[in-house]
Parts: sequence; C-alpha cells; structure tokens
Amino acid sequence: MSTITAKIQIYVSDTEQDNLIVTAHSYRQACNWLSIWVYETKILNQGRLIDLYYRNLREQFGLKSQMAQSVMKTVIARYKSAKSNGHEWSLITFKLPEYDLVWNRDYSLTDNCFSVNTLNGRLKLRFEKQGMKQYFDGTWKFGTAKLVHKHKKWFLHIPMTKEFPALEFVHVNNIVGVDLGINFLATAYDSQHETFFYKGRTVKHKRGQYKALRKQLQMKQTSSSRKKLKQIGSRENRYVTDINHQVTKALVDKYPKGTVFVLEDLSGIRSATERIRVRHRYISVSWAFYQFRQILEYKARLNGQRVIIVDPKYTSQTCPKCGHIEKVNRNKKMHTFECQNCHYRSNDDRIGAMNLYRKGIEYIGTVTIGV
Repeated sequence: MSTITAKIQIYVSDTEQDNLIVTAHSYRQACNWLSIWVYETKILNQGRLIDLYYRNLREQFGLKSQMAQSVMKTVIARYKSAKSNGHEWSLITFKLPEYDLVWNRDYSLTDNCFSVNTLNGRLKLRFEKQGMKQYFDGTWKFGTAKLVHKHKKWFLHIPMTKEFPALEFVHVNNIVGVDLGINFLATAYDSQHETFFYKGRTVKHKRGQYKALRKQLQMKQTSSSRKKLKQIGSRENRYVTDINHQVTKALVDKYPKGTVFVLEDLSGIRSATERIRVRHRYISVSWAFYQFRQILEYKARLNGQRVIIVDPKYTSQTCPKCGHIEKVNRNKKMHTFECQNCHYRSNDDRIGAMNLYRKGIEYIGTVTIGV
C-alpha cells in the first residue's frame, strides 16, 4: 500500500471564487465554533458531537449535512493530532479558509473536471492536469481532500492510495548507494561502479541568503516584518521541497525497475551536526533529509524500485577497497578521503556512496545482482 498527496491548482472565475470563499469561510467559522465546545467538553466522539451540535452547525452556518459532519471530523482529527504531539487540550483555532472534502460526496475528480459541493450548489471547475493523467487509470483510490485558498490561488490537496505488489529481492538487478549531504545533495554509486553527483552549492548559497534575510527581519520586530518572515518561511519550504522532488526524480528516472536505493539512517542528523561551526549549522541541520527519503520512497515504489535504510556507522571512515576503518581517513575540510592503510583516495561523498552500496549488498544477502 502506498499513499501520496497531490497538490493541484484549481482554476476559477470571479463568480466561482466568490462562491468558494463564502463556503470556505463558513466552514472555517464552523470549525472554530465547534473547537471551542470540544475544548470545553473534551468530547472527541463524533456520534456524541452529532447529537449535541449537528443541528446548530447546520442552522447557524448554513452548512449542508455532509459539510456539518466534515467539520466534526476535521476538528476531531486536529485535536487528536495535537494530543499525540503532546499538546493535549490546548484550544485549537483555524486561521486559513479551507474545506475538507469527502470523496464522492463533497467532491469528485475525473480527467476532465473537478466537481465540488458548495453552499450554493455544485461547481464544476478546471484544474491543472499536468502530471495527473496516471492517477485516472482506475487503480488509485482518492481520499478526503482539502481545498485551500493561499496566495490568492486555490489548491486541492488529495491523498491517493494504491496497492503495489511487494518488490522481491530476487528481482533486484541494480543497487545504488546514495550519500546525502550539503555540498552534494546526493552522490550515487551504482552496480556498474559509476558515480553521479547532484550539486548542492547553489542550494547552500540560496539558503544562506534566506538565513541572512530572516535575521534582518527578526531584528526589526514590526508587524510587517513578522508577516514577511512567515512569507519567507513558506517560500523557503517550497524551494526545499522542489529541490528534493527534482533530485529524487532524477534518481528514479536514471535507474531501471528492480533498483534498490540504499540510504543511511539520518534520524540523528541534529545531534551529529552539533560540532559544526554555529554559522554553518543552520544549513547542515535544517535540510529536509527525511522529506527526501519519503519522496524517494514513494517515487521508487511507483517505478518498481525500492529504498532500504542502513546503519550509517563508519560509512564515512571505512575504506571501500581494503575495509580499513580510521577517523583520519577522511578530511572533512577538504572533502577528501585517503585510506591510511592502502592509500586509496577519492572524494569523501563518493566514499560514502560506495560504502552504502556495499552495505546494500550485505543487506540483501545472497541475491545475485543481474538476475
């Protein structure tokens, strides 16, 4: 089972936009109204909420039946999520106009039209079709979507799920070690002993500019500077996500079905980078390595490939030729590697990718590459 979320732009006329804005604002107001009652009563059972507040939601906010129930589901889900994150029973407010849509009730989507239920009846709207064609082959199931109004544009966020047959190791025909970093976002070493570098210097420079601009705005402490800070944060997040999509797409497109990508477990990246100089720490610590892994995992599944995660221990200190492990093998400052035993030399990111490739072979075990 694999689930991905598509973000689709919706195209609306002025009249249609007015209709959507009224609906989204009413939905948000209803969520905030119900949130206060949930906060006070601590009730998270939808059946009990229906008995207590269903009629009020419909009469006070003009919601249709399914909309009122969607409001309850939205509020319940937000409180349960907050509870699981350690913020139990803090009052939740809904700030942005949004609308949660149940598939085949509040909305439907075909390769030609997006149909959505509003307070003033159904609208049939155009949407950006690029990249969506593959999801209308009948094998994907659409879930509860979210209609969002942001940057004066409308977007539909749709979770889509599909059953995939498990990729058996007997079908593996290629292993690719992928070392993630900052100067090179990804360095790939494959079964043909070829190395490919995906440069990160431009990204590093760009994020340094974001950091400097953020520092300037934080010093001003004005309402306009705080607003600008939020805009910059959103812009940077979109930039990082876009780069991760570009690099993962390049990896998946480059290698055939049956490829296994080997990544190291970077869950401890924050503690591992505490020894980095403070002025460089933001760039190193804050890159979305886990997001990269998630994107690569779902794209690989779509392409008949697989991602495995291995222990990163000694990945950067081990000589891939003779196996000698020593900390001084790697020169971090010069980004080079020279084995103190056999004197094999190479780029340190390439060494990391080679060792991940080797760990991938060990992980798979007795499989013969090329079968």
